[in-house]
Amino acid sequence: MTLILNRNEVASVLKMNDCMNIVEAAFAELSDGTAVLPLRTGITPPDGLSLYMPAYLKKMGALACKVVTVYKNNPAKHNLPTTIGKVLLQDPETGNVICIMDGGYLTAVRTGAASGVATKYLARKDAGQVAGIFGAGVQAKMQLWAVAEARKLSKAYIYDISEAAVTNFIKEMSEKLDIEIIRADNPNDILKADIICTATSSATPIFDGKLVKEGSHINGIGSHTPNARELDTEIIKRSKFVGDSREACFKEAGDIIIPVNEGAIADSHFYAELGEIITGKKAGRVNDREITLFKSNGLAIQDVATAKLVYDKAIATGIGLNVEI
Repeated sequence: MTLILNRNEVASVLKMNDCMNIVEAAFAELSDGTAVLPLRTGITPPDGLSLYMPAYLKKMGALACKVVTVYKNNPAKHNLPTTIGKVLLQDPETGNVICIMDGGYLTAVRTGAASGVATKYLARKDAGQVAGIFGAGVQAKMQLWAVAEARKLSKAYIYDISEAAVTNFIKEMSEKLDIEIIRADNPNDILKADIICTATSSATPIFDGKLVKEGSHINGIGSHTPNARELDTEIIKRSKFVGDSREACFKEAGDIIIPVNEGAIADSHFYAELGEIITGKKAGRVNDREITLFKSNGLAIQDVATAKLVYDKAIATGIGLNVEI
């Protein structure tokens, strides 16, 4: 039998704090060499892109593959979302697919969780910190949720070019997190924050890195191709640069690829993978003045760990539909 879980069922059992714990363990496995993480494979049919993201976490006993498709004509032609994701979770002992679950909400939460873990290890530990969020979409909401789990926030600033999106963000997240959320009048207002998250679709830098104050922590989320970046060369140069994966950063992250190609920094500016910080192989923040930066590309280990968590919780609560395939 194979368990089928829809988006609402996944959302009903997946909580940010639990996801942060399991994602932290996944990054530790990657650092310790007990994770198998092939590069994602892409296929380009005529109208879209199909990505296959497998991974295996030996200690966790988690084996899965996420299938993500991006078809820009879906909304107009088929009344479907542009991006669709499903996760196939397997029994590592038999190889049997034991669960197929919606991957949309799972991906959103696990991406936020990675930033939450990075914030836990890299942001200053002051009480009553302020968060600043660029973007007001689903991922921006997950970023603030995760940061609020990692640090006690006094308030948050939000900036987006869509006023409607900001209004929705403030209403939903202020109720969810019970903190004051303030609409920023311009991007520079976000730079007042202690913890900054960039979760936009911009292909060009969204703020002036010279204006970021000492002691800030930045989670860079939005850009994920070699020719696109949310973060300018200046802030990359000023920051202690930590990535989810060195390989992924130098293959996919324009935030670091472009400054390297410009000759502004060397490859050695990449300080550590997040897993190396978690496992103590390298130090995280060493003082309250340095600027720390986490670059997230999104790794299949996050999906696999989170899918195993969702499956275990679904079994414990008895949700989902079992089918014979």
